[in-house]
Amino acid sequence: MTILKSTTELEIMDRANRLVHEVLRAMEKAARPGVSTGELDELAERMILDGGGKPAFKGYRGYPATLCVSLNDVIVHGIPCRSTRLRNGDLVSVDCGVLLDGYYGDAAVTFPVGEVTAEARRLLEVTQGCLEDAVTHVRPGNRLGDVSAAVQQKAEAAGFGVVREFVGHGIGRSLHEEPQVPNYGVAGHGPILKEGLVIAIEPMVTCGNWRVRVDPDGWTARTEDGKLAAHFEYSVAVTTDGHRVLGLEE
Repeated sequence: MTILKSTTELEIMDRANRLVHEVLRAMEKAARPGVSTGELDELAERMILDGGGKPAFKGYRGYPATLCVSLNDVIVHGIPCRSTRLRNGDLVSVDCGVLLDGYYGDAAVTFPVGEVTAEARRLLEVTQGCLEDAVTHVRPGNRLGDVSAAVQQKAEAAGFGVVREFVGHGIGRSLHEEPQVPNYGVAGHGPILKEGLVIAIEPMVTCGNWRVRVDPDGWTARTEDGKLAAHFEYSVAVTTDGHRVLGLEE
């Protein structure tokens, strides 16, 4: 069932997402060659707790960490640890969730460590562009398929793959609510977007095909062909006259 949020609820969710984006900015600043993904995770947890929140991912369905930190060919759900250290040329995707005052915030960003290839830079540009394009379709009366199709069209026009196995989602008092938000679809189809709906839009784009394999840990999801992947995410509210990217827009 789709759950619509009140103005008061959206303000709480905005605060939760502001904390998420503060953490993501800190992760990008702290990420440099030699730093471990475990150190990033520890810093993020301290920031979330100091900000009055709780890590949303830690313990969720048994997940062991505060962040998902996914390197290079890992699409999502990379588990941070002290033994994995960043290297020059890595692509780092950081996904962060926060529970604050009973509501969830969720966002993700991918960034380079040092100098990366031209292909990697283009992947980052296109994937972030997929998210920005999708957000422009969030407004009352549009269809969910309009959002999904925007991601797919931009990614595939650039020659990249769009992951099918993992999708975005509604968010609110639960980390994952209805509706699911695929990164592929047909414009003009799907549920109608209504004021008060909040969806986490999260394009996952690859330099190769869209197929995925999961490591034996049951979490780490990689591109099947070993090529690079990128992941960006906003939590976006449908408002009276359009949309609001929670944590970033007034």
